[in-house]
Amino acid sequence: MMLALLIGLPLLGGLLTWWLEGADRAVRWVALGTLALTLVLLAVLWGGQSTAFPPTGAWLAELDRAWIPRFGIRFHLGLDGLSLVLIALTLVLGLVGVVASWTEIRERVGFFHFHLLWTVAGVVGVFLALDLFLFFFLWEVMLVPMYFVIALWGHEDRGPAAVKFFIFTQGSGLLLLLGILALVFLHHDATGTWTFDYLALRDTTLDPGIAFWAMLGLFLAFAVKLPVVPVHTWLPDAHTQAPTAGSVLLAGILLKTGAYGLLRFAIPLFPEASLAFAPVALGLGVASILYGAVQAFAQDDVKRLVAYSSISHMGFVLVGLYAWNTWALQGVVMQMVAHGLSTGALFLVAGLLQERLHTRSMERMGGLWGSVPRLSAFTLLFVVASLGLPGLANFVGELLVLLGAFGAYPVFTVLAALGLVGSLLYTLILVQKALHGPPGPLRPGADLTVRETCTLAVLAAGLVWLGLAPQPVFDLAGPALASLQQGTGTGATLNLGAAP
Repeated sequence: MMLALLIGLPLLGGLLTWWLEGADRAVRWVALGTLALTLVLLAVLWGGQSTAFPPTGAWLAELDRAWIPRFGIRFHLGLDGLSLVLIALTLVLGLVGVVASWTEIRERVGFFHFHLLWTVAGVVGVFLALDLFLFFFLWEVMLVPMYFVIALWGHEDRGPAAVKFFIFTQGSGLLLLLGILALVFLHHDATGTWTFDYLALRDTTLDPGIAFWAMLGLFLAFAVKLPVVPVHTWLPDAHTQAPTAGSVLLAGILLKTGAYGLLRFAIPLFPEASLAFAPVALGLGVASILYGAVQAFAQDDVKRLVAYSSISHMGFVLVGLYAWNTWALQGVVMQMVAHGLSTGALFLVAGLLQERLHTRSMERMGGLWGSVPRLSAFTLLFVVASLGLPGLANFVGELLVLLGAFGAYPVFTVLAALGLVGSLLYTLILVQKALHGPPGPLRPGADLTVRETCTLAVLAAGLVWLGLAPQPVFDLAGPALASLQQGTGTGATLNLGAAP
C-alpha cells in the first residue's frame, strides 16, 4: 500500500493546491509539503529494510491487485533499487521545481501546482508500474499536465512549442500502445491467457520478425522521450518556452523515463530483436552526442544551449544501454542521476538570469561575475559538472559508459568520446560570454537570495557527493541491473565483447 501512496500523495496534493486557488502562499507550502512527505515515505521504505538491499534484484516492495480481470490488467507496482534511485531524483527535482516557481509563477498558482504535482505523480508511477497497461496509463498522466505547464505558463512562443510537444509525445504514445498490444496478442496466441503483466510477457516466445516490429514500436516511443536524433526536434522548443519548473522537470526527470523504458521494457522484452538492432541504436546514440554538441555550440539562447547539451548527454545513455554490460549500465544510471541534477540546476540558473535580466541571450549578458558572484560561482560549478570534470557525478557516468561500451563497440565508443571535446567548447562559450568580459547592457540587480542559494547548494552537494562517493548508487541499482541482464530471454546478451 505504501507504493500506492507514493503516487497517491502527489495526486491528492495536486487536487488540494487546485482547491486552494487564490491562496498562493498556502498553495506553495502545500506543494512543498506534499513532495517532502512523499520523499520521507520513500526513505521509510528504503530504511525499513532489515538487511542490505536484496542482492538478487528482488523487489524491495510490491503491490499487486486485480484491476480489469477480463483483460488481464492488474494494478501491479514494484520497487527495486533502480526505481528507488530514479524516484528519489524525481522527488528532489520536484521540490526544486516548486521552489523555482516561488516568485516566477504569479497567475493561477494553484492550477499550476496541480499540473506540476500530477506530472511528478505520473513519473513516479512510470518508475513503479509492472503492468504494461498501467505503465501506458501513467505515461499519459505524466505527459498531459506537462503540455498545460508549457502552454499556459510558458514564455513568448509557448503555443507552438506546446503543440509540437503534444504531437511528438502523443504520436510516440500511440507507437508504445501498439507495441504493447502486439506483445499481449502474441502472448495470448501462445498461451491462451490475456495479461499485461511485465514478468509474464517477458517470458513469451516470439516470432523473430514480429518481435522486431514490436520492439521497434517501443524503441521509437522511448527514443522520442530520451530524445534521440532525429526525433528530438520537440525538445529545444519545449525546454526554451517552458517556465523554469517545467524545464527542470522536463530535463531532470521526463527524459529519464525514455531511458528507463528502454532499460526496463524494450530491451528485456525483446532481447534478440534488440541485439539485432544494437548497431543502429548505437549509431543513433553517437549521432545524438555529436549533433547535440555542435548545435549547443551554435546557440545564443542559454536555455537552448542547455537543451541541445541534453541531447548530447542522453546520447551517452543510449550508447550505454545498447552496450548492455555491467559497467555501461552502471554508467547509464549514474549519468541519468548526474544529468538530472546538473541540467536541472542549469535550467534553474537560466531561469534566475531571465528573471533578473529579462533575456536569455548571452550576447546581452557579460561580466556577471562582478555583479552577481554567488550566482556566477554556482553557474561555473554546474557548467564544469556538465562537461564531465573529474570529481563530479557526470564524469563518473560518462566514463563508465565509455569503458563499458569500448570492449563491445570500440569504433562507436571512440566517436562518442569526441562529444566530450564538444561539451568543453560549448560550456566555455557560455562561461566566457555570460560570466566574464565587459559588462553587458543589462544589470542583473541583486545576487542570490537565501532560498535560491540553498536550492542551488543542494544540487551542487549532490553532484560533488556522487562524484567523490558514487558507491551508494552502484549498490542500490546493481542488483536490479544484474536481474535485468539475467532476465534477457534465454541467456541472450547484447554484449558482443568481454564484459569488464
